[in-house]
Amino acid sequence: MANNGEFKVYNSMSKQKETFKPKVPGKVGMYVCGVTAYDFSHIGHARAYVAFDVLYRYLRHLGYEVNYVRNFTDVDDKIIRKANELGEDPLALSRRFSDEFLVDMADLQCLVPSHQPRVSDHMDQIRDMISQIIGNDYAYTVDGDVYFSVDKFPNYGQLSGRKLEDNRAGERVAVDSRKRNPADFALWKAAKPGEPSWESPWGPGRPGWHIECSAMSAHYLSFLFDIHGGGIDLIFPHHENEVAQSCATCQESNVSYWMHNGHVTANNEKMSKSLGNFFTIRETTKLYHPLALRYFLMSVQYRSPVNYSLAQLDKSSEEVYYIYQTLHDCEEALLPFREGNVNEGTKSNGKVTRVTPEAQKCINAFRNDFTANMSDDLAYSLVLTGGLKEALKFINGHFSMAKKKKPQMAIVQSLIEVDKEIKEVLNILGLLSSSTYSEVLDQLKDKALTRAGLTKDELMKLIEERDLARKSKDFAKSDKMREDLTAMGISLMDVVGKQESVWRPCVPVEKEEKGAPDSIPNPSDAK
Repeated sequence: MANNGEFKVYNSMSKQKETFKPKVPGKVGMYVCGVTAYDFSHIGHARAYVAFDVLYRYLRHLGYEVNYVRNFTDVDDKIIRKANELGEDPLALSRRFSDEFLVDMADLQCLVPSHQPRVSDHMDQIRDMISQIIGNDYAYTVDGDVYFSVDKFPNYGQLSGRKLEDNRAGERVAVDSRKRNPADFALWKAAKPGEPSWESPWGPGRPGWHIECSAMSAHYLSFLFDIHGGGIDLIFPHHENEVAQSCATCQESNVSYWMHNGHVTANNEKMSKSLGNFFTIRETTKLYHPLALRYFLMSVQYRSPVNYSLAQLDKSSEEVYYIYQTLHDCEEALLPFREGNVNEGTKSNGKVTRVTPEAQKCINAFRNDFTANMSDDLAYSLVLTGGLKEALKFINGHFSMAKKKKPQMAIVQSLIEVDKEIKEVLNILGLLSSSTYSEVLDQLKDKALTRAGLTKDELMKLIEERDLARKSKDFAKSDKMREDLTAMGISLMDVVGKQESVWRPCVPVEKEEKGAPDSIPNPSDAK
């Protein structure tokens, strides 16, 4: 699926969409700020890393060689505080939760970045950068601490648009009267009892929050690279301070595109641990398939906020089920022909097999829709609701024709080609599982049973009880049982000509009609 159009991205620095042009033709350097690993990661983290995973995948689809760097912050006040509470070594605690984060990312089908550096492994680079900043007269020392002097950097505020007099000191540090300007921020913190520390020219201590990303991005990508990404909340102070630090170290320092994803909100407030309104990835994937969570996070444009609700997760789960059921049905219908190795343009009974005009129109529209939306600042949510839906409709409207005794080979070829286009797009979007279609459908069913608080055996008994009610013509009872199960997210479908039923997950009717609270139940309640 070629892309001959320009790829435009929104640049937070210029506050407008710009045509993407890498500094080195054919290669892209991308740095995304990673997690501060001291607990299980929440849905807000998932939003950021799914968004930049799609960017990573799309850039590779366009043919770029991408050097993708995503760090772990393993030296931080929050980590130290949590470790002290648990009586655990801070670095060991952080490594444990870094590993848990990687499990979550694998579940969400986020590709592994090229590099995943940790702060504790890059103290030499951090100390060297601080020394250069001091040597260039942009920082000063106070009692073993090192502060960046914002007054020395006239362009401070260029990314966030803040005026220096309006800036606060920062979000992770208290105001310090020893600072020359309250907005000055720490590059190095003097050692304190009970905290990890490293030797430095200014005495034992540890890095401030912001310096780590400047040092590690320069180490892996140089001072000149293409994309720096993260959540919108990082624009100030973190990314603003990164710009200042990097430019103070190297005057030619430049990031071409600053990209930021929107918040996940709950009741229209940013989801955060400090507000107590956050839900971890792990909690959510106990109840919903990771593909459903990924689909939900991709259901709006990456720069816009996405409001968390169970109703939206239910709908996303249903969409994923529809995708995989369609692909499964198509796979079964085409199995005899795939074994015969039918290819577009090959001859069948002496005739060239081509797709139908309707199929070619569907394929062309799908390709154009994908290219137009993805090249417009990654509008993948429009791909999900536009071209993908139409391609799936085509398969659902035609796969039964391939099951006839003597199907038209043009229909078979058409299904093969549309199916191929769908899978290519799903792969670029990170929505194509390595599991079989049947396995994914079974996994989605298992999650639906968990949400309903039922085991598979319990559901089968209820279905048998309802089938008996139908056979005895107790339709009031059978209808009531069906309605009760639908309210629990279980849809029953009666098999034509038989007194039996099959089931599939669905959006619970009560949630669909009344709306769901912006909260998630305790997974243990659904056991």
